[in-house]
Amino acid sequence: MKVLTSYLLGLTGALGIAGVARFLSFESVPARQTEFDLGPAEDFASGSRTRVDHVPAMLIRTDAGFVALSLVCTHLGCTVEDTPEGFSCPCHGSRYGAAGAVERGPAREPLRSLRTEITSDGRLILYSE
Repeated sequence: MKVLTSYLLGLTGALGIAGVARFLSFESVPARQTEFDLGPAEDFASGSRTRVDHVPAMLIRTDAGFVALSLVCTHLGCTVEDTPEGFSCPCHGSRYGAAGAVERGPAREPLRSLRTEITSDGRLILYSE
């Protein structure tokens, strides 16, 4: 009986340690992508506005280069829609101008600017963070 008890206690301990190790090594949320290759920069004409839904962002090409705006509303995080005048949040009615400035609340902060980069081989990279 003593041998059986020792065996069961040892087995219980080993299972407990294995369970704790599995719990500590579990990655609950995969890392979010923050770098997006949008292809050749020359594919975007000057004056164009391109919605990048998987980011979500609006890429604007000007004569001076690229500007990217996050399409995440600064009020509660809804995805804003582009309009002829700028951007509109479907959740609570915030409105932003074409450059992302708040025109009507409840949002108080402008749309966040995102970093862009053109690689040495001419590819456009958009960074969401």
